[in-house]
Amino acid sequence: MASPRTARRAVLVLTVAGALGITLLPSSAVAEEPATAQEAAAIVAARGHELEVVTEEFNEAREALAAQQADAQAAAAAVAEAQGAVTAAQEHVRGIARSAFTGDSMGSLQALMTSGSADEFVNRVTLLETVAGHQNALLAQAAAAGEVAAQAKAVADDAAAEAQAQYDAVAAQQGDLQAQINEYQADYARLSASERRAALDAAAAAHGAAGGGGERASRAERAAPAAPASAPVVASSGAIQSAIDTAMAQRGKPYVWAASGPGSYDCSGLVQYAFRAAGIGLPHSSRMQSSMGTQVSRAEARAGDLVAFYSPVSHIGIYLGNGQMVHAPTSGDVVKVASVDAMGTTPRFNRIAG
Repeated sequence: MASPRTARRAVLVLTVAGALGITLLPSSAVAEEPATAQEAAAIVAARGHELEVVTEEFNEAREALAAQQADAQAAAAAVAEAQGAVTAAQEHVRGIARSAFTGDSMGSLQALMTSGSADEFVNRVTLLETVAGHQNALLAQAAAAGEVAAQAKAVADDAAAEAQAQYDAVAAQQGDLQAQINEYQADYARLSASERRAALDAAAAAHGAAGGGGERASRAERAAPAAPASAPVVASSGAIQSAIDTAMAQRGKPYVWAASGPGSYDCSGLVQYAFRAAGIGLPHSSRMQSSMGTQVSRAEARAGDLVAFYSPVSHIGIYLGNGQMVHAPTSGDVVKVASVDAMGTTPRFNRIAG
């Protein structure tokens, strides 16, 4: 009879494989305890990467929601401004109408009867026509302002509805993500100390299997030596130097899904936090970050460039030079310096001006 530990491990394997929608082990081995600690760790590491992908999708949806809410606020401000213009124009027209009704203004007949000469009469009639034209212009302005208000209100309503729908979707995604995180953390906690160490080592291989596609780095690249983490990093500008220094100061802080500091980070949260300290605003989304700035080749890459992985992008770090980056790797790990070739997929570099 299988031991409780073996039975639990079998359930863990089945659950993880089912969640990923892939077969990580041969069918004959799925119902048994994995043969090695590395196999068990690789399963958990692969699941961790899947959750990282979900997290980055959540981060991007959250950024889109914030943008839509900003658009809705701008549209609402436009509505208020247009409605103010309508009110002002209408009050102006009412003032002129009240003046005419109370006899404060004269008509053409009164101008004729009170004019001392033909020239004076012509001048008064010309003035009356000018006032009438001004009234018509005010009325036209009020009508145009009303149309602007109506259009702005429609835009505001549409933006608000879209923002609410996006918020609902994000909230549902966030709830599902948290449930997966809780389950993942429980499974990870059941690993032995040696399996946990192996999980961190296996995370890169799992990343490549789950999202690398045809962009995996060569074995020679992954085996390339890296410069010591303590080597000084010199950037091309004070702002970029500040971003690097801030990121390096976060080393040792834990990876937490969707976190953006200062106590914990996910990959894009660390990048956002570091560049914000340098006065450079970046969205909390690895894919959106990777599309900013100017793409450069690996040979052109320099300290402070962003280095992104997978297609679509779901992981990102800050390049330090000498083949190294500082990044928040995955759950169970901490912010640290690592080789850009450790991810098992070809890195892509983008330069952010600063």
